[in-house]
Amino acid sequence: MRIYTAKGDQGQTDLLGDRVGKDDPRIELLGALDETTSAIGLGRAQAVATGAGDTLLVAQRDLYQIMAELAFTDELRPDAYRLPEERVTWLEDEIARLTERVRLPPEFVVPGDTVGGAALDVARTVARRAERVAVVLTNAGQVRNPQVLRYLNRLSSLLFILARAEDAHIGEGPRLAKER
Repeated sequence: MRIYTAKGDQGQTDLLGDRVGKDDPRIELLGALDETTSAIGLGRAQAVATGAGDTLLVAQRDLYQIMAELAFTDELRPDAYRLPEERVTWLEDEIARLTERVRLPPEFVVPGDTVGGAALDVARTVARRAERVAVVLTNAGQVRNPQVLRYLNRLSSLLFILARAEDAHIGEGPRLAKER
């Protein structure tokens, strides 16, 4: 069985309900979200702090729901593929729970004290890039669900606090960006 179709050889791909160029901004966002979930997967594979892996897996599954929502044209998208506000609330609750356990300095932190923390910091930066693409599409009227932007904005905060939890679990950091 072949794993390629060759249908994209001319620079086009399918959204659910439309054939578009691979340079379409919606495809750019889907690619950025795909990179985000892969980067989170790398962080999850390295994570050793209690519960981090489970939390990251839930976030990855939420990203797949967002990708499914965005892969449909508005006319064909079933309501079940629309990210609900409850997923943003879940992120906020996770961030609050972690913030109670992890001390955060009031200054910028230099990533890289642990492998797991560094991987999650990379995932955070990739998530921020996906968020910037989503902002462009939201402003252009192509992402209509406000929960998508809210989720992506909170996701980077979750990844930041999980990276600090990884560092703390090993007894490292946080190292501050400004040397004292």
